[in-house]
Amino acid sequence: MKVGIPLFMLRPEQMVPVARRAEELGFESVWVAEHLVFPTQIESRYPYATTGVPPINPATPLLDPLLVLAQVAAVTSRIRLGTNIYLLPLRHPLVTARLGVTLDVLSNGRFSFGVGAGWLAEEFSAAGVDFKRRGSLTRECVRALRTLWTESEPEFHGRTFSFGPVKFEPKPVQKPHPPILVGGESEAALKRAAEVGDGWYGVRHTPETAAVQVRRLAQLRADAGRAGASFEITVSPGASDLDRDVLARFADAGVDRVVSLPWTRAREAMESLERFASQIL
Repeated sequence: MKVGIPLFMLRPEQMVPVARRAEELGFESVWVAEHLVFPTQIESRYPYATTGVPPINPATPLLDPLLVLAQVAAVTSRIRLGTNIYLLPLRHPLVTARLGVTLDVLSNGRFSFGVGAGWLAEEFSAAGVDFKRRGSLTRECVRALRTLWTESEPEFHGRTFSFGPVKFEPKPVQKPHPPILVGGESEAALKRAAEVGDGWYGVRHTPETAAVQVRRLAQLRADAGRAGASFEITVSPGASDLDRDVLARFADAGVDRVVSLPWTRAREAMESLERFASQIL
């Protein structure tokens, strides 16, 4: 079982010291979430909480996750660097592919690319992207990324994005490319993960709910003819509900990695990280 932490809630000046200490303590990975922009008022329902209220507000400061992880990469050597979750439909895949390969190369192959279709309709409206097409755009972007990262003269022609043949170098350090973990809890999201992803990223799970999704993903992968392909399961269980017994139950459920937030306030981050490591690792 791999154990990671998100850099959520931390101030910019805290992110690098916390990530560096996480590596020293033996954590497997650090993860950074993203949004491109917030509306002044959030009307969309947050799908990962029963209340529908997101854990952020429109005034939440935003940093680009790939730039944050590049800074972390510069002062670490082992810990993996992940996004949870990068919103693929909001950007052209040529831009995303260039940023992704840069992080993979500069980190010597430590990048895990967690991606998703998004939930905040107002964000898509601000960026001029059709929110209703976000699922199909995500699939198309994943296919375009793989083309750019693996082919010597990439050429891609989809419904929205079309390019090539072009030259795109360098290729990623990781072969064939950084793992693409597709996030989401809906049936459509699970199907996307099973059909085009190298793994799945789920949020706010118990071992029991994770087991249900793992079984469903196995069936969807079999239906897609991908039962034998490598596929990594990552879940975030929440802020403070992880101990050794729960971790073992997640492993029994078929989960490969747990990403758990060990602090509730930013000023407690380093102390909470030390305590979490001593109890879990």
